[in-house]
Amino acid sequence: MPTSSARGGHTAPIAISAVGLRKSYGTKKVLDGIDLRIPAGTVFALLGPNGAGKTTTVQILSTLISADGGQAQIAGHDLARSPQRVRAAIGVTGQFSAVDGLITGEENMLLMADLHHLSRAAGRRTAAELLARFDLADAAKKPASTYSGGMKRRLDIAMTLVGNPKIIFLDEPTTGLDPRSRHTMWQIIRELVKGGVTVFLTTQYLDEADQLADRIAVLNDGKIAAEGTAHELKRMIPGGHVRLRFTDPDGYRRAAHALHEATGPAADGFVPVGGARDDAALSLQIPSDGSQRELRSILDWLDAAGIEAAELTVHTPDLDDVFFALTGPRRDNHPAQPAPPAQSGPSARTHSSKDVL
Repeated sequence: MPTSSARGGHTAPIAISAVGLRKSYGTKKVLDGIDLRIPAGTVFALLGPNGAGKTTTVQILSTLISADGGQAQIAGHDLARSPQRVRAAIGVTGQFSAVDGLITGEENMLLMADLHHLSRAAGRRTAAELLARFDLADAAKKPASTYSGGMKRRLDIAMTLVGNPKIIFLDEPTTGLDPRSRHTMWQIIRELVKGGVTVFLTTQYLDEADQLADRIAVLNDGKIAAEGTAHELKRMIPGGHVRLRFTDPDGYRRAAHALHEATGPAADGFVPVGGARDDAALSLQIPSDGSQRELRSILDWLDAAGIEAAELTVHTPDLDDVFFALTGPRRDNHPAQPAPPAQSGPSARTHSSKDVL
């Protein structure tokens, strides 16, 4: 199985590699032969709707359950033949906190130190360092039951780090947290990766994957529907557009006519292929990839006609669009598929999506 990958102009070791992983519960196929290849020192995000198999994937790769088929290597160790070595190299933070609320934060940390067979002195030193690192030193002597949700998640990750793992599995780590606590958790994850840790992240927050992940995979119906960087995934989905809004009805009509002349004939005013007009809102929606060239062309059209729009907004496909295209409702028992790659030019795409105002 491959053990390295080109990254940033050099060869990086592969932290997690899997081929053909399968898992079923009765007649329900949860994983139907997925492949993964994750370089060390990166954040990999696994997205998917509820029941797609995200948690099952984490449970298999972290040795909590066994796969029905396929093979995997974690930190260079074969998952099936060397599960103990895999466990020694990883840390796992599940969807639900493993913190014991009946004891203090410090006692939770010392319990983990005992489980990792650290000496009393080393355990206390490690606990103190991690509590300080996660801004929990002041609350160390308080029962964990008194902690806020964000504090409990920070303590949970701190406990995971007691064993100094090379790879950390974070299964929906920010679910239920307020926005400030989520951003704190993001910063913690970034700092872990700077220190060389590999993070395998499952999340239902698409902005979280966009912010953190070096690579993203979308899991649907037990298969990897698509994988790539956030930018690569967004480019798979057509639908970028520019929205022009006017306050002057006459200016709106002249703009529609000017753009109609530039993009080709239409039966009733300006309706280019993939475009739309909203007479009530005095707005025009023009297919565009948001590039400087296309924006300049649109503005040139308006300048030539002596028209000024009150507002111009640009929408490019985001991970929401990717997610819905790849995991949307089925037709004829087939999962939704992304549209083919968009062509360039203002008449290349058709998409009705939200404007970014």
